[in-house]
Amino acid sequence: MSDRIDIQNVLSQMRTMKMQSQQQTQLVSQDVASGLRLEGATKTPSFSHMMTEALDSVNELQQESGRLSSALERGDESVTLTQTMIASQKAGVAFQAVTEVRNKLVDAYEKIMNMPI
Repeated sequence: MSDRIDIQNVLSQMRTMKMQSQQQTQLVSQDVASGLRLEGATKTPSFSHMMTEALDSVNELQQESGRLSSALERGDESVTLTQTMIASQKAGVAFQAVTEVRNKLVDAYEKIMNMPI
């Protein structure tokens, strides 16, 4: 019976984290939309600026994931396996997204360079 309680506790924590993640995603989306509206009113953000911000955020996610993994391996009781796995997945997804953007940019560059003049 105690195993069942632990499973329910973990499921409850996962649901709570999912709800928090969804709320944070909505807030970030709203911030991005309002930021683009503000920048669009004055000037359009440059591609290089947007790409730099994206790479910086991916770097931060990977560093956070590494920090949590190290803390979990050291036995830090303030870090849970769930936090570590979520941070790892976020970092992985963000890295995959940046890789896909890079691949599309390289593909577009190659197409432009192969165009006849």
